[in-house]
Amino acid sequence: MTSTLILLLLIIVIGTYFQTSTGFGLGIIVTGAATALGLADLSFIAAVVSLITLVNCAFSLPGSIKQLDWRAVYVTGIAVIPGVIIGVVILAYLSDFATHVLQLLLGLMIIISGISSILGAKNSELKTRSNDVSFFISGLASGFTGGLFGMAGPPLVFHFYRQPFPMMTIRNMLLLLFACTSATRSGFLAYQGLLTSEILMLSALALPLVSATTLLARRYPPPLSPDAMRYLVFALLMLLGGYLSITAVFDLL
Repeated sequence: MTSTLILLLLIIVIGTYFQTSTGFGLGIIVTGAATALGLADLSFIAAVVSLITLVNCAFSLPGSIKQLDWRAVYVTGIAVIPGVIIGVVILAYLSDFATHVLQLLLGLMIIISGISSILGAKNSELKTRSNDVSFFISGLASGFTGGLFGMAGPPLVFHFYRQPFPMMTIRNMLLLLFACTSATRSGFLAYQGLLTSEILMLSALALPLVSATTLLARRYPPPLSPDAMRYLVFALLMLLGGYLSITAVFDLL
């Protein structure tokens, strides 16, 4: 039990460092690694991720939200809310009898997230900002994956990295929207009475680590270029997603 707890906290620290440095990665790394290693079930770790993401964003955003495209934030944020609720409801339904299917879907989503982190960056030279409808759709999709897996990243990362925004603006917009997703998910779970004492206890233990890691990553960013960081995240996500998908397929056969 103690070794499981220590390993979970270590994974949370790693995910927090990546997210603070790149704008995404906390939910994907923590959910994927914890599920792949059999440390916790998906619904449990997704709830924990939502709570600690709020702390990560709270420490990452102050003083960093100037010059954002607020219209894009509003349109995307409005769409996040129904998407989260739909995702949480489907997770509760599938968790009862389709755990291997959920694991396969999680693995595929992690692989898609890794690919989107690369393709989104390579195709970021749009001449003009996308229309509001595209931001709404990406917000709805992000809310859905955030509600279902605790991973709001893939749709937003792909869409926002293609916009003609400065890289720091993209990072801050992602963090702000992840906070919106996490607040919605945590609030909905609390309303349903699903924030158990175990979830709250692990989150409480992780909070000081998340806070310290976030401040450390802001003060001492990784000595890598943004492209190098994306390729590192890409490689990690391919390993996690591939392992989850392959083991789920064998379990289903």
